[in-house]
Amino acid sequence: MSDTKSGDDKTLHVNTKKTLTLKRPGIEQSTVRQNFSHGRTKAVVVETKRKFVKPGERPEPAQVFTPKPAPQPQAQPPQPAPVAKPQVAAPAPAAQASPAPAPAPAPAPSRDRGGVVLNELSNSEMEARRRALEGSQAREAEDRRRATEQANRRAEEEERRRKEREESARRQADEEARIKAEAEARRRAEEDARRRTPQLDNVVADEDEAPVAPKRGGGGAPAPRGLPPRRGTPAPEPARPTRTKGEADRRQGRLTVTAALTDDGDAARGRSLAAARRRQEKFKRAMQNEPREKISREVTLPETITIQELAGRMSERAVDVIKFFMKQGQMMKPGDVIDADTAELIASEFGHTVKRVAESDVEEGLFNLPDADEDLKSRPPVVTIMGHVDHGKTSLLDAIRNANVVSGEAGGITQHIGAYQVEKNGQKITFIDTPGHAAFTAMRARGAQVTDIAILVVAADDSVMPQTIESISHAKAAGVPIIVAINKIDKPSADAQKVRTQLLQHEVFVESMGGETLDVEVSAKTGLGLDKLLEAILLQAEILDLKANPDRTAEGVVIEAKLDKGRGPVATVLVQTGTLMPGDIIVVGNEWGRVRAVVNDRGEHLEEAPPSMPVEVLGLQGTPHAGDRFATVENEARAREIAAYRQRLARDKAVAKHVGQRGSLEQMMSQLQTSGLKEFPLVIKGDVQGSIEAIAAALEKLGTDEVRARIVHSGAGGITETDVSLAETSGAAIIGFNVRANVQARQAAEQAGIEIRYYNIIYNLVDDVKQAMSGLLSPERRETFLGNAEILEVFHITKIGKVAGCRVTEGKVERGAGVRLIRDNVVIHEGTLKTLKRFKDEVSEVPVGQECGMAFQNYEDIRQGDIIECFRVEMVTRTL
Repeated sequence: MSDTKSGDDKTLHVNTKKTLTLKRPGIEQSTVRQNFSHGRTKAVVVETKRKFVKPGERPEPAQVFTPKPAPQPQAQPPQPAPVAKPQVAAPAPAAQASPAPAPAPAPAPSRDRGGVVLNELSNSEMEARRRALEGSQAREAEDRRRATEQANRRAEEEERRRKEREESARRQADEEARIKAEAEARRRAEEDARRRTPQLDNVVADEDEAPVAPKRGGGGAPAPRGLPPRRGTPAPEPARPTRTKGEADRRQGRLTVTAALTDDGDAARGRSLAAARRRQEKFKRAMQNEPREKISREVTLPETITIQELAGRMSERAVDVIKFFMKQGQMMKPGDVIDADTAELIASEFGHTVKRVAESDVEEGLFNLPDADEDLKSRPPVVTIMGHVDHGKTSLLDAIRNANVVSGEAGGITQHIGAYQVEKNGQKITFIDTPGHAAFTAMRARGAQVTDIAILVVAADDSVMPQTIESISHAKAAGVPIIVAINKIDKPSADAQKVRTQLLQHEVFVESMGGETLDVEVSAKTGLGLDKLLEAILLQAEILDLKANPDRTAEGVVIEAKLDKGRGPVATVLVQTGTLMPGDIIVVGNEWGRVRAVVNDRGEHLEEAPPSMPVEVLGLQGTPHAGDRFATVENEARAREIAAYRQRLARDKAVAKHVGQRGSLEQMMSQLQTSGLKEFPLVIKGDVQGSIEAIAAALEKLGTDEVRARIVHSGAGGITETDVSLAETSGAAIIGFNVRANVQARQAAEQAGIEIRYYNIIYNLVDDVKQAMSGLLSPERRETFLGNAEILEVFHITKIGKVAGCRVTEGKVERGAGVRLIRDNVVIHEGTLKTLKRFKDEVSEVPVGQECGMAFQNYEDIRQGDIIECFRVEMVTRTL
């Protein structure tokens, strides 16, 4: 090679040494020059190795050995004759090779030894070759089978396509025949119309071109535009001389795509039958000058509607409605909103009837759906436990449930509504526990409204108390039967007969005293009488025969609602009718949502909630109010519509209430000047809606004509930064009832100087707010009479003014006290004394019977005979 000759001495020296050595077989050496960066080069020795194939190894891929199918015994060595000779692979299959023996090919150049290669193969190598040959034959057979299947499929596909082409050609021929028949029918109909209409004598009946409209101002009716030309019948000869060439060109008009396509004689390009019928009807109306038939519709109109929507409901064009407004002198757009009266006027002008609807119609069919008698099934009774605070209501319920709820309640009093379900003798009973504190009047009223039976718990050692009387009133107002449970009967001071006697004063007549009200003596501590109480409940429920339809959409009422940090808005609801299941879409007051989970009082997830079952519902968009009713709707669209309507209604009421409280600026100023009403702003956050409702009601009762509590915002959930910002803006204090502020809210409150007070007992909260509101009261001005003095003489002293010489006739006169100047029993001045002297000395007071000199501060209109009244004013702090 030329590249081996270089100027490198070392490379030449190495090469000269290598030329003296023996070459290894199968290895060729050469030298190439390798170039590097910066112009550097280097000679490199390259060795090329050729593969040496031993006699027992597999031959080159180009050579394929095809032995005979019958294997030879392994004991005998393989013979050259029965073994197929190696031959070069060809496109033809191995099965077509000639069986005659042929001379073996020359060995490869790389082999140094001669002889037959196959004779030196071992038994294992022969077995491997046999297996490889069998696999190759199997693959070839599989390929032939696949090729045959593909050929069959292609033949079937070609046959199917041929049949489809034939069917398409047949359908096309039938369609062409039908079009020709319709064209012939149209031609005959047009000829009949021309015979019946003598005004069309001047119209040329040319069979080879489409009729065109006559010139503007010409006589006769217009010809229909776009009708397919009639073919196949020559035009009458006498009609041709009546039209000149120029007139024919003038009547022909411009060339259109339709005319160009229909004049070539292709009948398959004709219009559809429906289009032909419409054009034929239009042509007949044009002949007879008949207007299009007007369709009168019943248009449903809400309180407000856009012009575009009104036009769509009337099936009219919005442009026509806009034109109507323009005729009335108004420029309107399709998106403009009009009221129901204007929409009704427009619909009447367009010949439609109107059906007016109100926004409240969206709630129609939501509640109180009728049920057939055969669909009603028995349901468990709903029992509400009511009574005075600390009479053992919750303890009694704990004994029935075998639970312990009292230990987790703040102050030992119930401040929430609890709902539970127990089972007695295979029958279920739903219990609702209500608070007994005076502030929870609304809760007790709500519990009485959703119940079937009211249990009046009265302590045997405490008798009838104010909240007991209130509970009796709620139960009677709701019209539910009462069962009296005389609790704490195990105490030594218990007197059940005294309780029965006091109940007579409130028209509660127990059975033992000749009445119809059941009474049971129980003890929540020892469990005495609990079985009798449950039996009395089941007996009363059997008399009431309580039934509901479980196979319908669910309805019920919210017992309590709260905002859980991990689960979001959670509502405790009582299903009154129907069955509530996860996935249902419900509307609850101003909120809606899809039920994600239904949880019972033990924390178990349920698949369904039948009637009279209290459950917790998750998945609402917001926290509803306690006492709101809920119902299941069919889709989300209606749920959103109802919730939006209720939210808008609540917002309007709040604005109206706020405006009514605030009034105009003049009214506010006059109210401050006359009444001096002061407000104590508060932001209240609680754990549940029922507690917030009770707190708001209790604070409202604290208000007087001079000061009142104004709740800026209230809601369920923890205290957030938004609450702090609102309190800072309105100058309000923040009250947290069984909730806490997060870190960000605490930091914001510290920076803004907002006070956050936490409470867990409601009467502590009410007492603190009452004390704070008392500080806003103006102190009471209390006046104490001291004495009277009569002016005997008036002296005029230089640089001092007028001084009255007086004698004290009653009481005493003190310096610094308030005085009034009375003339003829009329007060003409009220002020303070400038000086009080006895002779020449200033004195602090002058008793009765003594004389003194007095001068008034900034007043000198004094006369002899006037009376000076002296009094003391004291400011006394007031409380609510």
